[in-house]
Order: sequence, then C-alpha cells, then structure tokens
Amino acid sequence: MKLLSNRTTKSKNYQRFMLFDLAIGGHHGNYIQHLLEYWCENQLPGNIDIVTLPEFLQVHYDVVNFISKVQNSNINLVPITKEESVALATKTSSLERVLRNFQEWRLLCKYAVHLKASECLLMYFDTYKVPLALGLRAPCPFSGIYFRPTFHYNNFVNYIPFFKEVVQQRREQLMLVRVLRHPQLSKLFCLDPFATECIEQLYNQPHVVYLPDPVRLEDRSQLSPTALKDKLRVQSHRKVFLLFGGLEGRKGIYQLIDAIALLPPTLCEKLCLVLAGGTNSTEQALITTKVKEILQTCPVQIIERYEFLSETVVPTYFQLADVVLAPYQSHVGMSGILLQAAAAGKPVLSSDYGLMGELVLRHQLGLAIDSTKPQEIAKGLKQFLEASKPLCDHTKMQAFAEQHSAQHFARIIFQHLLASANCLNSV
Repeated sequence: MKLLSNRTTKSKNYQRFMLFDLAIGGHHGNYIQHLLEYWCENQLPGNIDIVTLPEFLQVHYDVVNFISKVQNSNINLVPITKEESVALATKTSSLERVLRNFQEWRLLCKYAVHLKASECLLMYFDTYKVPLALGLRAPCPFSGIYFRPTFHYNNFVNYIPFFKEVVQQRREQLMLVRVLRHPQLSKLFCLDPFATECIEQLYNQPHVVYLPDPVRLEDRSQLSPTALKDKLRVQSHRKVFLLFGGLEGRKGIYQLIDAIALLPPTLCEKLCLVLAGGTNSTEQALITTKVKEILQTCPVQIIERYEFLSETVVPTYFQLADVVLAPYQSHVGMSGILLQAAAAGKPVLSSDYGLMGELVLRHQLGLAIDSTKPQEIAKGLKQFLEASKPLCDHTKMQAFAEQHSAQHFARIIFQHLLASANCLNSV
C-alpha cells in the first residue's frame, strides 16, 4: 500500500490533485476507486493524494488492495492521524454537524499545504457550503461533488414541502449564490441533472457541470445468483425483494416491515425479504427485534445479512433480486440503489420523494410510492407479487444505466480538473 512518503521536487507544471473525503461506507470508496481506475487506465499526468479517515483502510479494503497492486508511485493514500479523527465532532445534532464542517475544512487546508496540492476535489461538497459561503479561503483552487441540492424540488411531481423544507431551500439558495462566487472554485460537479439546469438558468454559471452518479457496467453473464440463492437458502417458490445498503431508519426499513404485516398470508407466502448491508449494533438490535415479531405472525421469509459487502459481490445480490426496494424516508439527492437495479435490469419499489421519485417516473424504473406510509408500501408490494408482466421499461432502464457508467463519471471529472490545471499553468 502506498501511504504518504517523502516528496521529490517536480517541475512547476507537475500537478498534484488531492481527493478529500472524511467519510466511509456507501459510495465513498466506490467513487475513489472509479477515479483511480480511470487515472491508471489512461495514464493521466500528475499525482493523486487521497486524504481519508484512518478507518477507510479497513472498511474500503477493495480500494486499498487496488492501490497496493498498482505500479504507479503517483497514487498515495493519506489517512489523517488517529488524534485528528477522534477530535472530530459527531453528527448527532445540527450544531455538532456545523462544528465538524469547520473542523474538516481546517484539516483540508492543513493537508493541502502539507501535500503541496495544485487542486483539491471535495468528494462531498455539501459538507463545506457554510465555510465557503462565509468566504473561507483554501491553499489552492478546488472543485467539489454536490450531492444533495433541494432548492429546485418544487419543480417535481407530487412534491409538497413542509415549512421546514421551504426554509431549508431558501437558506440553500442564499449559500449557493455566495459559494458560486468564491474566487477559488474551479468546478461544481452536480449529481442532480435538474438542479444543474436550474443553477445554469438562475445564476448563469459556467462553473456548474452535471455529473452522472456512477455504476459499474461489467459483464453480468458470469455472475452466479443461483449459488448466492442457495447460500442464503431462499425458498424456491418465493420472489426475492432486496433491501440493500446501510440498514437504518432513513432507508425505510421499519415502514417496510410494518407494510409486510399488512399483506394477506397468501401473499406473504410468496415473499422473501433479503436485508443486506452494514449497520450499527443499536440499529441491528432494533431491526432484529422487529423481524422476530413479524415472523411470529406472518409466513414471510426474511434473510438478514448485517455486514459491509465489497463491491465485487454487490452485483450478484442485485442479480438475485426480483424487486429492489428503496423506501427511503424523505431522502434528498440521488441513490446508487436505482443505478444498481437498472444495471441489473430489476424494477424498484421506491420513494416518490424528490429526485429519486422523479427519476423512477421519468425512466420507468418501477413503482414510486409514498414510502412514509406502510399501507402505500404494502400496495406496491402487492402489485409486484401479483404482477403478470414487468412493472418497468427495460429498454429505458438500460439506457439510464449506460448514461451513468463509472468511466463516464471519471472522464467528466478529470477532463475538467486537467483543463483547470492547464489554465492555471498558463497564467
């Protein structure tokens, strides 16, 4: 593994890109790996330093293994110190989250100076909106990936905002105006195509670029969902409904289980729910208790796999599923679950809220329902269990997945980063 090492003197045109991401799990490792794979395949010039939490080394071992095998001394993994990590505030309250945002910004500046970064890519730009809106400066130019814009949600079908959401959207607009004027901002990569259009129209901003959330489009013919089905002991007469990813309340897992309890026994006998993904001990205990309760009254099969699954096995789980579940609770932004399902050609039962609901409807990825209500989830489950024909459009699903290939994602980022670097060199 290539950790931080002594630096050799380079010419003034030699670019040092710093990827900064102090979060783990979910997409965080995948995004970095997509970028590194593209960097190596295309032999791009310069240097990449990836600044992460120390825990990244254990959680995202796929990325660590990739870096260790690459014959490229220009890629370095740079964990912050254990002391720096422990000192970071938690995210349990809004005040603590704001404090942590400023702590992370200070660390970003510290490591940018230490690594002599030419440009920094903020892998989760949303974290730094407040420091940037206040005009804090960085040691180098920066770009960022914007995950969760909400100011444009009024344009979506079925969206009825609460007062709190209206206030949040107003605040976001005000911050966005200031952030977009920041003199060190190179590019803002936005994962929401509709938000990108709105920003371009409202602010006439050349700095904003639409970035399709990535999914790996490998050949899936070699996958073996049957072997996984046997390993999990899925009963042959049942349809598999997959809830994948971080198993926690925001994913709608409790509303989902309540919805299953509303189904008649004849439909429960046809349903196998697979819960696959990491969680914390407290959440796992709550979910396990809920599962035990429903199994006492409903003839449903529920398979629990509480573990972080490496990217290599993820496609097989989606290939195994008949239906992919995404009953998120008022989720803002994109979800890779929609992309994995589309790449596997599997329909989704999704929340109708915000961007996710809009994408499901526009690309006919499955059913979009009010996932805050167990009875609505139950209606959706019933439709899939009784359906005699697909409740999705496979041609549109495939096109949707292809528009979000991992290569396309990485190409857009590096095209702009390298172009920005060349502009700086010419000054």
